[in-house]
Amino acid sequence: MTQNNDQLRAKVVLITGASSGFGKSCAEFLSAKGYKVYGTSRKPAGGSAPCEMIRMDVNDDASVTQGIRMIVEKEGRIDVVVNNAGFGIAGSVEDTSVEEMKSQFETNYFGVFRVCREVLPVMRRQQSGTIINVGSIAGSIGVPFQGAYSASKAAVQSITEVLRMEVKPYGIRVALIDPGDFKTGFTDSRVKTKQAVANPDYTDRFTKALQTMEVEERKGCDPLKLAELVYKIINSKSPRLRYMAGPVMEIFAVHLRKFLPSKLFESIIMGNYHI
Repeated sequence: MTQNNDQLRAKVVLITGASSGFGKSCAEFLSAKGYKVYGTSRKPAGGSAPCEMIRMDVNDDASVTQGIRMIVEKEGRIDVVVNNAGFGIAGSVEDTSVEEMKSQFETNYFGVFRVCREVLPVMRRQQSGTIINVGSIAGSIGVPFQGAYSASKAAVQSITEVLRMEVKPYGIRVALIDPGDFKTGFTDSRVKTKQAVANPDYTDRFTKALQTMEVEERKGCDPLKLAELVYKIINSKSPRLRYMAGPVMEIFAVHLRKFLPSKLFESIIMGNYHI
C-alpha cells in the first residue's frame, strides 16, 4: 500500500527554550526519532545544537511572530509546539518586587500565551496540531520562597485547561506536563530577588529552603524521561489534560494533599524545606 504525503512527511516541531535542560533533551530525542525540530533561544548557538535553532524571545511579541512565521514559510505547517521556555525566581513574597514578579510571569506565563496565540491560527487552518505546555508540580504545591515561580506555573495550568476545551473542535490537542525535580540547568540559572539575602527576617529560612531545593534538584530525574513523555503525548490518539513526571514522592505528594487536612499538609511541606 502506498502511503500518502501526510503519512510520509516528518512532523514539524517547535520547542521553546531548546538550548539547555528539558528543551534540549526533547530536541535531541525527537530529532533522533525523525521529527523536523526547530528549537528557540534568545541567543542561538551554532554547531552543537541537536536541531535547527532559531532566534526567538518569548518575552517579545514581534520576536515570537517572526519566528513562527519563518517556520511556516519554510515548512508550510507546525504540527507540535512544546512551550518549555522558563526560569525560576527565588525569594519570599515580601522580598519580591512588583517588577521581579512581572518578570517571572513575562517568561513563564506570557511567553506560553504569546506562542499559543501565534500558532493557533496555523493549527486551526490545518485542523490539527498538538500543544504541550510545561508547567511544574510547584504549580499544584506552593513551594516556600518560590512564590513567583509557583504562581506563574499555576497560571500555566489554568490557561492550558481552558485552551484545551476551546480548541478541541478544531482538531488541536492540548496537554500539560508538570515536572518535579530534574537534573537540568534550572538550578544554576535560578535568580534570587534583590532583597532575598538582604532581609534578615527571612535570610535563615530562605537559605535552608534554597539549599534543600538545590540538593533535591541535583539528584533529580534524567531529562530524557521528560523527552520520552513528550514523544508519548505526541503519538497518543487521545492525550490526557495533565501528566506529571519526576520523583515518585513528589508526584505522590500532589495526590496526598487531596486527602490530608490542609494544616497537616502545610506542616509536611514546611518540614521538608526545614523552615
